[in-house]
This record gives sequence, C-alpha cells and structure tokens, in this order.
Amino acid sequence: MFVCKNCKSKDKFELMFSPEYKGEKVFEQRYNKKGEIEISVDGYTFTPDLQFMNEHAVCRYCGQIYMWDYE
Repeated sequence: MFVCKNCKSKDKFELMFSPEYKGEKVFEQRYNKKGEIEISVDGYTFTPDLQFMNEHAVCRYCGQIYMWDYE
C-alpha cells in the first residue's frame, strides 16, 4: 500500500494524465488477490510501484505530487 507523506491518506490517488495523452482516460483501481493495487487505464492493467507513484500519481485529497511512500 502507498501513503501520502503530506496528508497520510492511503491509496487515495488518481493518475495525472499527460496533456499529450490521446487515450480515452478510462481509469479503474482495484485490489488483486495478493492485496496489491491494480490500475487499469484504457484497458492496460498494471501494479504500480513506488517509482511510478512518485512520477505520476497525485493525491486525491491534498493534491500533492512526488509525496508517496510505502506503508
């Protein structure tokens, strides 16, 4: 699980899409059988790691970027 270093919320993030991204931006978040977050964007599913989170994820509640850590 990931936690925002600023507001301490857990796994409450949305992706910040690049302005150049041409897809439909259909975003889904769920947990797999191992309890890991899986993200689907326009049909492509992956499990984010800390590097991905700190490069691309924005906290839904406080808006901070580059502020993630493992819990």
